[in-house]
Amino acid sequence: MDERRPLLRELFFKYVGQTSSAPLGIEIKKAEGVFLYSADGKPYIDLVSGVSVSNIGHGNRAVIEAVKEQIEKYAHLMVYGEIIEAPQVMHAELLSSVNDPKLNCVYYVNSGSEANEAALKLAKRVTGRRELISCRNAYHGSTHGALSMMGSESFKNSFRPLLPCVRHIGFGDFGDLESITSDTAAVLIEPVQGEGGVILPPEGYMESLRKRCDQTGALLIFDEVQTGFGRCGSMFAYQKSGVVPDMMTLAKALGGGMPLGALVTSQELMKAWQTDPPLGHITTFGGHPVSCAAAYASLKYIIDNGIVNDVERKAQRFRDSLAGHPKVKEIRNSGLLMAVDLGDSKAAYNILYRLLDEGVMTDWFLFQPDSFRIAPPLVISDNEIDMAVEKIWKALDRI
Repeated sequence: MDERRPLLRELFFKYVGQTSSAPLGIEIKKAEGVFLYSADGKPYIDLVSGVSVSNIGHGNRAVIEAVKEQIEKYAHLMVYGEIIEAPQVMHAELLSSVNDPKLNCVYYVNSGSEANEAALKLAKRVTGRRELISCRNAYHGSTHGALSMMGSESFKNSFRPLLPCVRHIGFGDFGDLESITSDTAAVLIEPVQGEGGVILPPEGYMESLRKRCDQTGALLIFDEVQTGFGRCGSMFAYQKSGVVPDMMTLAKALGGGMPLGALVTSQELMKAWQTDPPLGHITTFGGHPVSCAAAYASLKYIIDNGIVNDVERKAQRFRDSLAGHPKVKEIRNSGLLMAVDLGDSKAAYNILYRLLDEGVMTDWFLFQPDSFRIAPPLVISDNEIDMAVEKIWKALDRI
C-alpha cells in the first residue's frame, strides 16, 4: 500500500470528480472516535463530522457489528414498501418513539436532497397547490427541486430553469410570514439555519410560522438533515422550539455513517402516495437494509448512552474556551452546531489551512464567509475539546 500511495493521489485527481479547483487532497487511512488519521499517520481532530454525519463518532462498534450482522443475512431486496424488511421496520418504530406522535410514519430515501424532494412532492399532492416557500440563505440540497428552494441566487443561476412558483422569505422575519397564503403548498425551513452560519430564529418566530401555516392550510416542513439526532442539544431541533412540523426531513447522522435519508410525517399524509397515481414516490435503494441496520444501532446508541443530555454542556465548554480570543468576534451555536465568527472573510478562509497544520479538520459555511464551523462528533470528550481548543487558539494566533 505504501508503494501505491503517490499513485493513489495521482489517480484521485485523474479519475474522481471534484467540485472545487483546490480540494484538500488528504488521504485518510483510518478514522476512530473523533480522530481522522492520514496515510502518513498524522491525526486530525474531526470538527466537521462529515458535515454532521458522524454524531456517534467514527468506527462505532455498535454500528459496525450491526452492518456485519445484516450483510450476512441480505443486502438489497426490492423497492421500499413492498417487502417487509426487519431493519426498516425496527428502525421506523424506534424513530417514531422519539418523535411527536404526529410524526409516526417514515419513508426512506437515500439522502437529504431526496428527502426534501419527496416532501415537496407530497405537499403538492396533498394540498393540490403549487407555490413553495423557503428562506434566503437556506440550503436544502443540490438536486433540481431542492436547488430551487436554495436561498442563494449565485448557486442557482447556472442551472436554470428550475421549479416555478418558488418564493423566498427572510429567516426570522415576522413580516414576511404574510407571504404565506392560500396558494402556498408548503414552507420548507431549517429550524436552525446551518449553511447560513448557524442562525437561530428569534423568540416566537416558529410559533408564528406554525400559526400562519395553520391559517392558510400550507404544510410546514422542517429540514432537520443537519440538525437532527442530538446535534442541537435535543434529539431534533424542533423539540427545542415546541413547534411540531407537518413533515420532517432527515439524513446525515440518520444512517450512523451509512447513506440514508427519510421523510417523516403522519400516516394520514403518507397515504397520499398510494393513489392518483399509485407509487407516487419510489426509490430503488431508499431504506437499504444495511443502512437501516446501521441507523437502528446508531439511534439506539444515542438513546442508551444519553448522548443528547451532554451536548449543551460540551458546547458551553467550547464557547467558554474560545470566547476570550481577540480575533473571535462572535460564537453562534445550537448545541454542537457552532459558528465561530471572525468578522473577516479572509481570516475565516485562511483559518482552515492553519487548523489543518495544527491537526484539526474543520470547514466553512456556504453563505457565511466570516465564520468557520465547529461540529464534532457528539461523543467528543472534555479532554478532546480542550485539545481542539488549544489547537484553534494556536491557529488563530497565526492569522
